[in-house]
Amino acid sequence: MASFDLFVIGGGSGGVACARRAAQHGAKVGLAEHGRLGGTCVIRGCVPKKLMRYAALLGEHIDLAKGYGWQGLDAVHLDWNALLNAREAEIARLEAIYGRMLDQAGVAVFKDTARVAGPGVVEVAGERHEAKHIVIATGGGPRVPPWPGAEHAITSDDVLEGLIVKPDRLIVVGAGYIGLEQASILAGLGIDVTVLLRGDLPLRGFDHDLRSHLAREVARHGVKLQPETDVHEIRRDAASGLLTVLTSGETYTVDAVLAATGRSTGANVAKLGLDRLDIACTNTGAISVDSTYATSVVGIYAVGDCCDHAGTRAMAGQADLTPIAIAEGRAVAERLFNDNPTEIAYPTTPSAVFSLPEAATVGLSEAEARHRGFEVQIFRTDFRPMLYTLPGVERRTFMKLVVDRASDRVLGCHMVGDDAAEIIQSLAVALAAGATKAQFDATVALHPTAAEEFVTLYRAADD
Repeated sequence: MASFDLFVIGGGSGGVACARRAAQHGAKVGLAEHGRLGGTCVIRGCVPKKLMRYAALLGEHIDLAKGYGWQGLDAVHLDWNALLNAREAEIARLEAIYGRMLDQAGVAVFKDTARVAGPGVVEVAGERHEAKHIVIATGGGPRVPPWPGAEHAITSDDVLEGLIVKPDRLIVVGAGYIGLEQASILAGLGIDVTVLLRGDLPLRGFDHDLRSHLAREVARHGVKLQPETDVHEIRRDAASGLLTVLTSGETYTVDAVLAATGRSTGANVAKLGLDRLDIACTNTGAISVDSTYATSVVGIYAVGDCCDHAGTRAMAGQADLTPIAIAEGRAVAERLFNDNPTEIAYPTTPSAVFSLPEAATVGLSEAEARHRGFEVQIFRTDFRPMLYTLPGVERRTFMKLVVDRASDRVLGCHMVGDDAAEIIQSLAVALAAGATKAQFDATVALHPTAAEEFVTLYRAADD
């Protein structure tokens, strides 16, 4: 039996960040991860998704290049296997870096499944270890609805860590950020994609204007949206693929059905043996924590996607983000081993949807601002970026500011278009600093850029 100051269960972004920071402050740290180091983000999430998005974006830019005089591009085609091999090589490289970082920090890594055997005790591969503090950072996983034939569906994990055979026809069920990202990326890689969404617009919880604009733009990029529709049944047809029966009575024959209907922490948490310790969990299986990420059992903490602290995260459904998990993990380490209580700026946490085109947001939506009692002014614009003028392609960028009329403070920034994530990241600094619309107006524009529109919006929509 070994003895640790801190034992972390989970080798994803939050767990690794917590372990490294605690070790840097002199703590003796152990970490257990039964799978690949890097967690969802590195192995089957943010990183492989962004790499595949670059592939789709470059294919689109090849077509745009013809409008700028580039010749001989008609024979260009995608080598699917070459893309997957390059993607896997990069993921393996990053996984190795995570291992080296933990080793250099002096963290003892256990490549096996861990469970909490009792207060201050962690069991890994049948061996027990004492720990003054335990941090659970086991993340979540995709959830597949109980459709008849659900076993035939695939998930985002399958797409981003596998999908060896490229499907020609694909149905994506769900139009949250994962569904919309996967749909537009795969459509950009030459797959015929139809998205089924239960409501009338994608991205429930985001600003309504952003949702409307993005729905139009992803359709221009080849994604077919079918609103107010769900799957009734999936049946395997040996001759033609998957026969998918919809709640509307329509049928589709496709090569794959991708369930992008949400993620769950329950399965990961259930393996930890927390029920014996009477650790409080929500009805979805997430671990309940307070503002310091402490659970209901002294000495046990939880960070990242596997935990829930209602009222602390400002934007429900948009806080299960890699930077949030990292910040929470570091906050626990700072508090326990550096006497440095750290607060995370949840209200000004930016988020992005890496679809084609991108969407990004920081702060409050118009509806949320009104719900909180603000009297708001709305500034918005919609234009064709310069890149698309010579090829004669119709693409529209959308930008929106939500401003508190009483204080002139900018409450929210929203964008759909090229480089939206990069632009909104910078604007998050302004919102964190409490910038006013007058300060946006006083900022000299950088021309010609799309981003300059955020500081040249001068007429409110209701004016």
